Amino acid sequence: MRRGDFLVMNPRLLLLLTLALLTALARVSPSVAAERRPNVVLIISDDQGWQDYSFMGHPAVRTPHLDRLAAQSLTFTRGYVPSSLCCPSLASIITGRYPHQHRVTSNDPPLVPGLRAADFQRSAAFREGREVMNRHLEAVPTLPRLLARRGYLSLQTGKWWQGDFRRGGFTDGMTTGARHGDEGLKIGRETMQPVRDFIDKATEAQKPFFVWYAPMLPHTPHNPPERLLAQYRDKAPSLQVAKYWAMCEWFDESCGQLLNHLDRKGLADNTIVVYVTDNGWIQDPEADRYAPRSKQSPYDGGIRTPLMIRWPGKVKPQRSEEPALSIDIAPTLLSALGDKPETGMQGIDLLDERARSRRKTVFGECFTHNAVDLQNPAANLRWRWVIDGDWKLILPAPQNEPDGKPELYRIRQDPNEEKDLAAAEPEAVRRLTKRLNDWWPGRP
Repeated sequence: MRRGDFLVMNPRLLLLLTLALLTALARVSPSVAAERRPNVVLIISDDQGWQDYSFMGHPAVRTPHLDRLAAQSLTFTRGYVPSSLCCPSLASIITGRYPHQHRVTSNDPPLVPGLRAADFQRSAAFREGREVMNRHLEAVPTLPRLLARRGYLSLQTGKWWQGDFRRGGFTDGMTTGARHGDEGLKIGRETMQPVRDFIDKATEAQKPFFVWYAPMLPHTPHNPPERLLAQYRDKAPSLQVAKYWAMCEWFDESCGQLLNHLDRKGLADNTIVVYVTDNGWIQDPEADRYAPRSKQSPYDGGIRTPLMIRWPGKVKPQRSEEPALSIDIAPTLLSALGDKPETGMQGIDLLDERARSRRKTVFGECFTHNAVDLQNPAANLRWRWVIDGDWKLILPAPQNEPDGKPELYRIRQDPNEEKDLAAAEPEAVRRLTKRLNDWWPGRP
């Protein structure tokens, strides 16, 4: 009798052999199992206005690579960051928590009276303050640490404020401890090689990987290559604006290099790519700085960003006007990998349509550039804001904005926040103020 005939005649034995085979497959080596886990690439733009992309309708700025990514992604055109300042915004992205939760609310520690900013940054008080901020971030789970539990290698590049990259849980990185990036700031501007080398390393080791790509682009200094600046000199209202527009395209080029490397390595189909901006920017047409109502402000010019998620074959490309938050990124990625979000994460899974449809309200908070009290987030608060349906309320904090008044806008009809309706709609102000206080009262 042939072996195959024997198995056919003994279905119970065939079932046992099948179960044994399935058990063996479930116990494959970690390196083989890793091939099925999606890689993750997180692209973070630095100081870019939410409208300053071709796919968002800008008439002059060219962003062909990000346009392509947007067309391939679930793209939220009304994404938001909770805080419009680099350091706390990045800390919120990597932890999935609001600044008042992780306590990294500001860019820098409290100023020492009488010291100039440059001298302060060289002082012992500055180093001690930054160490406190670093420990705040170490006290909460970060994406790299959470992904490491599943066998991921992780790379930090670009902006990173919290000391050595290892303190954020990264296995590899460029930043070793300076204020906001040191060697990491070369990425995108001078080289892309560290990203390529890391992806090649992880691929050869058959490990899934996470890339934190946060170049200081289009952030100042606005010193784009002349070949790009030449395209905007005659289109922009001033040289300052032309430089900023060229920086946006330079950033787009670097994103193209990263995405094209995934294509060349055959990794794109098994890689989740997420895009967000750390905070907004409106270029001052007469100076090398941001204009009012952008960076550091509670207006959409400072907190709004497109947010994209690309996962070929798993996420349907489409545009959504539902509000999305950068604190949603961590729980979304964890859910995509089959994990539950960590306790304390207040974001939602953006790939869950029901969760998106149920959420009607999003919140945020803006703080002082230099902290007042590193242990008390509310002492550093300037504004809280809430978007509920079409309404947006901005509520100043009396401890740092004593002359401020509540501002209310119909944000869909008035995206540039030109018509304050607070005086005309006192009931809406009262209702939304209660929503903010129920979320976080913000009192020192």
